[in-house]
Amino acid sequence: MSEEIKPVETPTEVKPVAEKKPAAEKKEKKPAVKKVGVMETLQTPDYIKERIEIWEGLKAKHLESIKDMKEEPINITLPDGKVVAGIKNKTTPYDVAKGISRGLADAIVSSKVNGEQIWDISRPLEADCNLQLCKFDSEEGKKTFWHSSAHILGQAMERIYGGQLCIGPATSEGFYYDMAMGDKIVSAEDYKLINEVAQKIVQEKQPFERLAVPRDIALTMFKFNKYKTEIISKIPQEETVSLYRCGTLVDLCRGPHVPNTSYIKSFAVTKNSSAYWLGKAENDDLQRVYGISFPDKKQMEEYENFMREAALRDHRNVGKAQELFFFHPFSPGSAFFLPHGTRIYNKLVEFIRDEYHRRGFTEVITPSIFSQKLWEQSGHWQKYSENMFVLPVDKDNFSLKPMNCPGHCLMFGSRQRSYRELPLRFADFGVLHRNELAGALTGLTRVRKFQQDDAHIFCTTEMIEDEINSCLGFMQYVYGIFGFEFGLELSTRPDNFLGEIAQWDIAEASLEKALNKFGKPWKLNPKDGAFYGPKIDIHITDCLKRSHQCATIQLDFQLPIRFDLEYQSDDAAELKKRPVIIHRAILGSVERMMAILIEHTGGKWPLWISPRQVIVVTVNKTHNEYGQKVCKEISDAGFYCDIDDSDKTISKKVREAQLAQYNYILVIGQEEINGNTVNVRTRDNVVRGSLTVENLISEFNQLVKEFK
Repeated sequence: MSEEIKPVETPTEVKPVAEKKPAAEKKEKKPAVKKVGVMETLQTPDYIKERIEIWEGLKAKHLESIKDMKEEPINITLPDGKVVAGIKNKTTPYDVAKGISRGLADAIVSSKVNGEQIWDISRPLEADCNLQLCKFDSEEGKKTFWHSSAHILGQAMERIYGGQLCIGPATSEGFYYDMAMGDKIVSAEDYKLINEVAQKIVQEKQPFERLAVPRDIALTMFKFNKYKTEIISKIPQEETVSLYRCGTLVDLCRGPHVPNTSYIKSFAVTKNSSAYWLGKAENDDLQRVYGISFPDKKQMEEYENFMREAALRDHRNVGKAQELFFFHPFSPGSAFFLPHGTRIYNKLVEFIRDEYHRRGFTEVITPSIFSQKLWEQSGHWQKYSENMFVLPVDKDNFSLKPMNCPGHCLMFGSRQRSYRELPLRFADFGVLHRNELAGALTGLTRVRKFQQDDAHIFCTTEMIEDEINSCLGFMQYVYGIFGFEFGLELSTRPDNFLGEIAQWDIAEASLEKALNKFGKPWKLNPKDGAFYGPKIDIHITDCLKRSHQCATIQLDFQLPIRFDLEYQSDDAAELKKRPVIIHRAILGSVERMMAILIEHTGGKWPLWISPRQVIVVTVNKTHNEYGQKVCKEISDAGFYCDIDDSDKTISKKVREAQLAQYNYILVIGQEEINGNTVNVRTRDNVVRGSLTVENLISEFNQLVKEFK
């Protein structure tokens, strides 16, 4: 009998014992790695350290000199007439704003003292004054804000590139800074680093500090920078030099600035280019960096959206897409107008020419090349010769004309003139040439060869007001057709004026009276007139709210003197008198106006000026004969009409016509042939249905008559 096998008893609740792992080796604790900021990666050149050391010494002396200054009360008058009490050399515009409301104090970025001087809001007021507080949306506010941003950009460039800073102004569209960098260049890949350094400068809330120092000390501070020393050397020895500091940057500057860098909430580099010192091609090459900034991020987003829309409308892109014009390196700055671009160009000239006939202008033609002696007599050689194309002819210097006025003076003086002939209005579409710097050439907006709707009105002093009113009315009519809004500025006698003050006073009073009679708002622009006479500047605003100066109306007393122009008067006491010349243009450069119109319309031209007015598209080849008949009938009526009788599908033909911006697309199939009609649709895909060609031509004529 086999032995009974018993089951093995297993103790209850017994857990397997885990195998003991060997103890891990204790790792040596590494010290925490300190994150290096962008500013710490940049070097601080010795000249910056030396400059700061001098600044700190000067600042200490300045603070010591004013610490025991006696407090003197001053009265600060606000635009509403309210008078605020302040303390001389202590109360700032910011203090005044804060006394009104904290919200206002936080919103202002600049101020204006006594209606003229733009003033830092953190700079103490120095005497009784009228004070205007300026937010960013004002002209003074933008100028101050963007000028401060230029200093932030300059500090960033100095830290990154270590070059020699030159000039860094605010512009109407932001700011830029020029730097001499030797063989180095700025590229788009650098924008990120520049923006990062600028953002760090903003975060550091660096105060803008101002000191006025003796010229010799300023020369010592900037001995490392030949460009700054060149500027300082032109300042009289006895005058002080205004300097500003933010962070490591100390710069020559009249100011004003925002209180500190934190006011710049949003900053971006926008583009870069090459430049020349003082804008002269014979001087050193520089690198220019452009930027934009705003007091809040929302405005930056709006700006970026605006720039995207502007890029879509850029006349260079539209001009290429619509085959209007192009440029070639064999003739820089001179546009080649293709057939469709020439249609627009000629229509603009034709439009103004028709108005000349209605408004009493006489069109003339003058030579394109003149002797240097003419320009010496007119005064242009002394002031403008570097912008002329000079040619040696017959052992003498000649130049292509950059303007028409001297030639018109020769015409006026070619025989004796009577008061009965005045006003005499010479109009000239002559080709002009100006030797613009290569780096300044920009599409059609800045060219070397162009035409103007240029006119010169020879009149008596008593006629000035009526002639100016007529010019303003002419300008308003033209700009109304194009859909432009405009602003007016009266620019008065500059410091370098020529002539008698009494004559200037009469002329300025005539312009002011004419502007008031015209009935539109206008602004005074003191001391910004031409040296030869006061002027009215006209700024148009396009659909993107951008400002352009095209039209100008200028009085001139000097050319009649230089050319000894006279007319026989009806005044027995003074039989010979000098005329006054009114320079005026409305389109300005036809090239530049064409660029503005391209961007204003986005290339969707109204019928009256459109280079592609009508296209006939046939459904298939059996309809081509009728289509060609319709095309010829419309062309014979004076309109630009093309035909697409290709083998493409009708939908493709229509789509291509819409993209090409044809105003009218006429579809022709068997139904249209049977009814002797065309099926009309527009570039915006509005289907009009069937119309006879006769009725359609009548519609076209009416639209052209109404400039639509």
